[in-house]
Amino acid sequence: MRLLSRTFFLTLAAASLANGASAQQPATPDRSLSFVYLRGADTLGIETVTPGMPFRGVQQMKGQPIIAWEQEHTDQVPGALILKVFAPGAAANAAPAQMLRFTPRSDSIVVDMRTAAANRTQTMVSKPGAVSLIGSSVLHAALLSQHARAKGRSVLPVFVTAGGQTFDASVAANGDTTFFAVAGQTMRITWGADGAPTDIRVDAQGLRVMRATSPVTIATAARISYDAPADAPYVAEHVTIPTVRGYTLAGTLTRPKGSTKVPVVVTVSGSGPQDRDSRISIVEGYAPFREIADTLARRGIAVLRYDDRGVGESGGRSSRDSATSADFADDVQSVLAYLRTRADVDGTRLAVAGHSEGGLIAPLVAMREPTVAAIALLAGPSQNGRQILTYQNANNIAVAPGLTDVQRDSLRRTIPAALDSLARSNRWMNYFMAYDPLATARRVKQPVLILQGDTDRQVTAEQADTLVGAFRAGGNRRVTMRHFPETNHLFLTDPSGAPQGYTSLADRRIRRDVLGALADWFVTTLRP
Repeated sequence: MRLLSRTFFLTLAAASLANGASAQQPATPDRSLSFVYLRGADTLGIETVTPGMPFRGVQQMKGQPIIAWEQEHTDQVPGALILKVFAPGAAANAAPAQMLRFTPRSDSIVVDMRTAAANRTQTMVSKPGAVSLIGSSVLHAALLSQHARAKGRSVLPVFVTAGGQTFDASVAANGDTTFFAVAGQTMRITWGADGAPTDIRVDAQGLRVMRATSPVTIATAARISYDAPADAPYVAEHVTIPTVRGYTLAGTLTRPKGSTKVPVVVTVSGSGPQDRDSRISIVEGYAPFREIADTLARRGIAVLRYDDRGVGESGGRSSRDSATSADFADDVQSVLAYLRTRADVDGTRLAVAGHSEGGLIAPLVAMREPTVAAIALLAGPSQNGRQILTYQNANNIAVAPGLTDVQRDSLRRTIPAALDSLARSNRWMNYFMAYDPLATARRVKQPVLILQGDTDRQVTAEQADTLVGAFRAGGNRRVTMRHFPETNHLFLTDPSGAPQGYTSLADRRIRRDVLGALADWFVTTLRP
């Protein structure tokens, strides 16, 4: 997920995928074991693991970067963890976009990161004896639980690569079952007679990981269905959208039944490779654009949501890694051009709704295309990317457990240089850090809706008020703003709003009052 939250090494690993030039994605050996990630009847992805020294795994979650990992061991003790990150859907012979090595050193973890553009090393404070844990991989967690169980340990300090924080994981055994709990999440691992897991469950997330009886691939796993519910008053049509850059975008158009010349809202995702539902791997079941499409279609407004460039069924993978927010705005314009060719769409009532980085892109599109009828910004930023990243990284340091004040001050002083390095090594990051959303806002004349969660710790709440001022400073008086208490960046109920707590949220659905405010405004604004 590439929300606007990038810690120094994590964000490049999961998000800013540059063109790599290292080893190829490993093929699946014959002795590997396949596991399927499930939530109810929905298949989320697969992970294939290969026992040995080192222990290896390849995780492929739908719409997310592919992660190939190796866990080294020295004298039966977990050592360095190596991650190779590939673009979503990358071929087996593709080069990794990025490589990271997490090496334990006394009370710290040394992170070596390599991309085609740059190599850098960072030392992160941790705990003595801490081992690195891939936050998205329950199979890697199972491996570490097996190590702790073999050593008779009930507590194992783990350094979570997704966030760079250290937690004490608790380990308990009952017969053939191991309970592994970290950061408020408990994993129940059932082991088979062959010493490998057969079933893993994370009840708080409704997640089940089952061992497959034969090797599977992401292509053979059940696909996410974008069809309309059987009783829905709308239809869902799969569409293919041409672009002037030679690739096509794949999307779903939800359109009210029996209607003609409908208004359409185009949804634009936040940063990072996301599918048309705007799912993110760390919050299972979160599918905001699916909820928005359902809500608006029931109110008579069609929605076109699409897989990001280079994600899912969309083309453009070769250009994704170097694309900026302005380039993604080009894709939105292609979607709008496609809609204007349809006889069942009212080309004078096309609107754009963007979340996070999408809330930065929507005003760009509106400025370029004055015929766009309206835009809605959900947690859209008013600050440039450098300000946002400085705040986010400082906030991460402030809440990281186990650090002294001296260590926190030392880490804060590294932020400017780290951001300079990111700007030099990545085209998206360079554009994001320099881009001024307020300058664009002052040139937008269409009606604007701004929705903002008050506990958002990624795009802070006061930025919504600043945006209102910028739109109005340009002479636009058709600006509406709504703040929502105890609402985080994802528009989920969350008194804290801390990204570190996203995985433990009980309610993974967008707040009903947020969806209601969005629908009410679009119904009024797009009225013929």
